[in-house]
This record gives sequence, C-alpha cells and structure tokens, in this order.
Amino acid sequence: MVTVVKIGGNVIDSPELLATFLERYIKIDGLKVLVHGGGKIASAVSQALGVAPQMVDGRRVTDAQTIDIVTMVYAGLVNKRMVASLQALGCNAIGLSGADANLICGVKRPSQPIDFGFVADLTDSSINTEVLTQLLEVGICPVFSAIVHDGNGQLLNCNADTIASSIAVALARQSEVKLVYCFEKRGVLADVEDDTSVIKTIKKDQLNELVSTGVVAKGMLPKLQNSFDALDHGVASVVITQAEDVLLAASADGSCGTTLCIE
Repeated sequence: MVTVVKIGGNVIDSPELLATFLERYIKIDGLKVLVHGGGKIASAVSQALGVAPQMVDGRRVTDAQTIDIVTMVYAGLVNKRMVASLQALGCNAIGLSGADANLICGVKRPSQPIDFGFVADLTDSSINTEVLTQLLEVGICPVFSAIVHDGNGQLLNCNADTIASSIAVALARQSEVKLVYCFEKRGVLADVEDDTSVIKTIKKDQLNELVSTGVVAKGMLPKLQNSFDALDHGVASVVITQAEDVLLAASADGSCGTTLCIE
C-alpha cells in the first residue's frame, strides 16, 4: 500500500495545524508521499514585490515574474521547512520539485481559452515512476512542491491537487494506492458556513449538480475533478478530510471526511 497525501495552503499557513498534521502523517503505515501547495506566503511575497496575484477558477495565473516567486516559495522556503520538520520527527524526507531527478515533466498549458502563463498540465507519462519507486523502496519519504519542469529548461507551476492525483495514478499501476486530500475543513461541506455539514460520500454523477448549485466552487472543483480522475485510473480510494484526521483517513476503514466513489 502507498498513501499519497496532499495538504492545502491553509494547513501550511497555520504552524499549529501543520505541526499536528506532520506528527500524524509520520505514523501512517507503509510507503507514503507528501504533496503540498504554497499557502499565502507566495501571494504575500508577490504583493511585497509589487506583483499582484491573479487567480482564475482556483488556479494561479503565473507570468514570468510569478514563476520565479512561486519557485522560491514553494520549492524553497515552504518545502525545506517541511522537510526539516519531518527530519526532526524522525522521518527521513527529501524535498523535491518535478525537475529533481526528472520526477515530473509537464507540458505548458495552451494560452486559449485562458492564458495561465507558465502553468503545467500533466500527461500519462509525466511521472517518473521508476525513480519515485526507488526512493520509496529505500525508506525515503518524497515531499513534492507544486513546481515541475518541461524538459527544456523551463520551470512551470502546477496545481498541487493535480500532482497528487497524477502521482497516485502512476503508482497505482504497480501498487494499491490511497489518495488523501487534507485541508482545514472536515470534508466537503454542503454548507460552507456549517462545519458539521460534511457530505460523507460523493459519487461521480453528482459532481455537475454540486457545481451548478454552488456547493462545489473555486479550489474545491479541481480537487474533486482530480479525485474522480484518480479513481477512473486505478487508485483504490480517495478521501477529502481535515489535516488532523490524516491518520484516520489513511487507515483501513478511512471513516472520516468525504469519500469519493465513481459508482
């Protein structure tokens, strides 16, 4: 069993929440991979440098200045802080971008209908499964930032949910894989103002209705799209839950948060 866990920016922005998450993450049985976003730090640095952050449908528009900023923040500061914290907890982690060991090679997204700039889309062959598996087999925990490369020397920003899903799908070709998305809420909420309104199960054919009624919007939409794509391509299970429940979500029953299913 391999567990792929993605943590969102709001977890990274809270030192207390992140510390709790990491303490529970290291207790997950078996092989594991961690993928993280960047949190508010990238936007704060952008604003300090006079570069206004731009978002469309929960995804960051990445111009030439912004790719430099997000690389420094995601693959540098945020990634290395997290790796240092894991080392302090006895977890032998390695911080990675997609360019390292050619682990994730993406394709620059077409400029139509929306020009996202230096943003990557991933393909079926984007993940270097051989090298990733070698790292896991020698007991190293990979920690991926949301920066990949195009194979021609250009770094690209990539949605961290997409990276987590793609890694899970690639590993699922040879192992049983569980994908867990962790953020600050207990799961997907029917009412964003009510933390107790967790939707326990979401089926693939419900997604359009949830989008049309506004239950799913902004950053949650790509998360669910990637979840169902992962299930369609062999990932055993997908759970969306709060960071504090990562250990429970990764357990055999995974009885917490929102479970995604394709039937």
